[in-house]
Amino acid sequence: MKKIKAAIIGSGNIGTDLMIKIMRNSQNLEMGAMVGIDPNSDGLARAARLGVPVTHEGIDGLRKLPNYGEIGVVFDATSAKAHLHNNALLQKDGKKVIDLTPAAVGPFTIPVINGDANIDEPNVNMVTCGGQATIPMVHAVRRATDRVIWGEIVASISSKSAGPGTRANIDEFTETTSKAIRDLGGAEHSKAVIILNPAEPPLIMRDTVFTLSQGGSREAIEKSVEEMAAAVQKYVPGYRLKQKVQFEVIGDNAPVRIPGAGYQSGLKTTIMLEVEGAAHYLPAYAGNLDIMTSAAMTTADHWAAKQLQREAA
Repeated sequence: MKKIKAAIIGSGNIGTDLMIKIMRNSQNLEMGAMVGIDPNSDGLARAARLGVPVTHEGIDGLRKLPNYGEIGVVFDATSAKAHLHNNALLQKDGKKVIDLTPAAVGPFTIPVINGDANIDEPNVNMVTCGGQATIPMVHAVRRATDRVIWGEIVASISSKSAGPGTRANIDEFTETTSKAIRDLGGAEHSKAVIILNPAEPPLIMRDTVFTLSQGGSREAIEKSVEEMAAAVQKYVPGYRLKQKVQFEVIGDNAPVRIPGAGYQSGLKTTIMLEVEGAAHYLPAYAGNLDIMTSAAMTTADHWAAKQLQREAA
């Protein structure tokens, strides 16, 4: 069966986990190259042992590889700043780019919300790990109500699962996630918080979603949330609701102050999530990496399927 070759820029935690997922699970992709900047990185060493072409010369090294012309899609798992440079060269070369950094050059993409809407865009952005986990829930509340005035997410991840790339992108994480809560989640106002938890033993990724909505019923919201959780589980099996959805009525007699929207009343919904990783490369507590790589591979797999269909037609 013919597959499209993929390259991964970034041989750290995310890139290495993504490589293993592609090699084990992808229907339409195969590894064409693993790219890094540290010749001693575990990711490059592992890729070489698995027979994947490697380079430690970054984007320039990738473009020099003998099989570069055969590569159809490139995943960028570096940093927001590096992605701007990488993407400019990759677009010049006509490559499909899946952006796992918070650079947000291309449109935000979350498989269960708009996975196929931007399938043919030259660059698609996977938001952030916290965004992939929580924004589907904001969207679930929005589709069951008349409006979501406020959407706030708190993503708590193990400090051990946050590599140098994640740490370098903290500011971009909060900004990008907050914007995507509005653009994809449908909230009118938003806030995103990330917590690096140093606890030992490391804790599994936990996320809390708060919304203030108007219209719709508790039953409709709860049903929508449960259906969304099941949809995400199809590509992230360790994604689950930690407990039943919680509700609190915010009455007109005691409204809450929403930044940018003044005092508002409505129904407050609290959704608590847990994301356990598949442990393909890192331990199961690193659900934040697992949901990001799973979403990226799912998106690229759907694109590759379309490309192969077009070539066969």
